[in-house]
Amino acid sequence: MTYGQPYVGTDSGPTMLRDRGLLTNLTKLGWRVEDSPDLDFDLTNATNNNNASTSHQRDPLNAKNCTLVGHGSQILADAVEGKVRAGRFPLILGGDHSIGIGSLSGLLRVRPNTGIVWVDAHADLNTPETSQSGNMHGMPLGLLLDQPLDDGGIDFSKLPGLEFLKNGPRVSPDQLVYIGLRDVDQSERVWIRKHGIKAFTMYDIDHLGIGQVMDQALDHLKDRPLHLSYDIDSVDPILAPATGTKVRGGLTYREAHFVAECVAQSGSLASAEIVEVNPNL
Repeated sequence: MTYGQPYVGTDSGPTMLRDRGLLTNLTKLGWRVEDSPDLDFDLTNATNNNNASTSHQRDPLNAKNCTLVGHGSQILADAVEGKVRAGRFPLILGGDHSIGIGSLSGLLRVRPNTGIVWVDAHADLNTPETSQSGNMHGMPLGLLLDQPLDDGGIDFSKLPGLEFLKNGPRVSPDQLVYIGLRDVDQSERVWIRKHGIKAFTMYDIDHLGIGQVMDQALDHLKDRPLHLSYDIDSVDPILAPATGTKVRGGLTYREAHFVAECVAQSGSLASAEIVEVNPNL
C-alpha cells in the first residue's frame, strides 16, 4: 500500500524486506513460514467487491485516496481474518501505516480483546475532520477508535471504500498502548487525554528507561493476545532514514530492538506488522 501518503516507494518495502533475508532469519529462529503472495490492491479488479460501487465517487479532500485505501484495507482485513482463524501468526509487511485499518479490522473480528502495541513517532489518531494533511496513514486508529458519532465518531457513508467499517469491530482505548511518540497533533493529544490512552513518549523513555516503559506497557495489556504495529519512523532517522515522515530524536538501535524483544518474550505476541519502509528514500 502506498496510497495513504504522498511518496512513491512504500509499496516496495515488502520486497526489500524479503530480499534482505526475512524468511531465512525467521526459519533460523525455528519458525515455519508460509510466504503468501503480495495482495492485489488494483481497484480495476474489484468488480465483485463492495467497494466497486463507490469507485466513481470523488474522495473527500481531507481523506486522500480514500477509495483506494478502503479497497486495499478490506482485502487485507479479509486475508488477516482468514489467517487468524486458521491458527496462523500473521506477519504483515507494509506499505504505509494505513494498512493498520485492514490488519486491525481483520484481527479484531476474531480476537476483539487484542492488545495493541503501537510503536510510532505519530499517534495516527486523526480523522478526516481533524487531519491537517488528509493523508490516511495518519488515520488508522482515529477511524477505528470506539466513540459515538456525535463525539468524534466517523460517518463511514461519507468515506468511499470504507463503508465496510461501519458495523465492524472497534478499538477500545484501554486496549491500546503507544511507544515512542514525539510528533503528535493537538487534536490527537486531546483524544489521548480524554480517553486515558496509555502513551509513552520519547520523554518517558528518556526518563524511565526503555525497560521500565515496556514493563508498564505490557502490564497494562496483560491477559490479552498482543498485536505489534511497528512503524520504522519510531526509530531515529540517523539510523532509519528510509521513511517518509522522519522526526528527530527517536529510538536508538538497542531501544528499537528491545521493544520487539520484550513483546516477543512476553509469550503473548500473536500478530505483527512492519510499516513505512520506503527504499526510494
